[in-house]
Amino acid sequence: MRRFISLILAFMVVIVPIGCASLLEDEMRTERPHQHDPYERPPEEQIEVSDFEELMEEILGLIMQHADTGLIVANSYDGDITADVERASHEIMNNDPIGVFAVADITATTNRIVSFFEVEISIEYKRTKQQLDSLVNISTERYLSTELLNIMSDYLDEAVFRTSLRITGDDIIGFARDVYYMNPRRIYMLPVIAVETFRGSGDDKIFEVRFGFASIAQASILRRYADTLNIYVRHNAILAVGETDAEILLSLASNLIASTGFDDGTARTISEHGAQNPAATAYGALVTGNAVGEGFAMAFKALCDELGLDCRVVLGHIDGMVHAWNIVALEGDFYHIDVAMGAVGGIETAFLKTDLDFSERYTWNRARTPPCVGLLTYEDIVGTEEEEEEPDDGTENPDRQPGEDDGETLAPPNSEAEEPVGQSNEETSPPPEEPDDDDE
Repeated sequence: MRRFISLILAFMVVIVPIGCASLLEDEMRTERPHQHDPYERPPEEQIEVSDFEELMEEILGLIMQHADTGLIVANSYDGDITADVERASHEIMNNDPIGVFAVADITATTNRIVSFFEVEISIEYKRTKQQLDSLVNISTERYLSTELLNIMSDYLDEAVFRTSLRITGDDIIGFARDVYYMNPRRIYMLPVIAVETFRGSGDDKIFEVRFGFASIAQASILRRYADTLNIYVRHNAILAVGETDAEILLSLASNLIASTGFDDGTARTISEHGAQNPAATAYGALVTGNAVGEGFAMAFKALCDELGLDCRVVLGHIDGMVHAWNIVALEGDFYHIDVAMGAVGGIETAFLKTDLDFSERYTWNRARTPPCVGLLTYEDIVGTEEEEEEPDDGTENPDRQPGEDDGETLAPPNSEAEEPVGQSNEETSPPPEEPDDDDE
């Protein structure tokens, strides 16, 4: 019996370690790494400052993010943090253009926490986050002109510029007007422009620029007008004929005269350049076939631009009336061309003219235009009447310019265009098909 018990005990000595090992192995298999509580949050990142300049910078950073609140920690701060917070708030709201432009009020609460301070900043705004985000820093006048072109051709109603350039709100309006007259294909009509200036210290300032149209509210309509205009520009430009630039210019002018009527009644009612009247636009001249001097001049420049000819719009007066015409570069010289007056009195009266030729009836700012003193004349381009008499046997003159003297309209075929808002015109050139939204 004793021997039997000894055998049992020996057997248990062997089996128990194996079982323990098996149990221990199972426990190891079921162990899991420690998982963080999914609801745990890392400690809030704090903004630390050590002097007044850093304090100013961090508050301005909160403003640029359009943050309503912010927590600033001052540890080993050099100065009186409570006084500096008040001074920084006043400085930003009165002497920094961002604060002057965007902030209605800044309040702060300062709490001492053992060896450091916590400053709770609260900011109220008078501008939206979208307006702050749209702010563009302008370093050169050329960049300003580029931004204005992009904004005006997209028909946005507002722009915000920050700059240290020594310019004024009136200068901004001047740049915008220049951009319009240099880009008649991209901007349908000159908007009404209003500028508000928010000044900081020195030359640093912000310009808030607003653009408006009296009778058209939707940018999509304005873009559609511009797309339609470009269809007409391309179509009419390819109709120009001639072996020299001078002959091509004459062809462009003759075709425009053939398809567009001069609106004398409207011309006498316009009191300033850039009037929001379709007759004063390239669209009025090329699409609806009705224009005043500015409309003719804008259309002629658009056609010249399409063909790579150097042409600019001149704003001035004729016989005391508001008027516009063009100056072109030709063979190293400059010349006046007034297509509108060519429509009234014949193209020969207003084509390739010098300053002296125009000095009796025309007035303009000569400081802004190159001297027009070239020697070419209309007669040099077409020859004399005797040399080019039209045949009287009823046959067609092969030298007739497209659309000349026969009332032919120069609109793309099978087309329909919208009549500009605010314009009533019973007799218009057949307009083009409306472009799809993804055209150009």
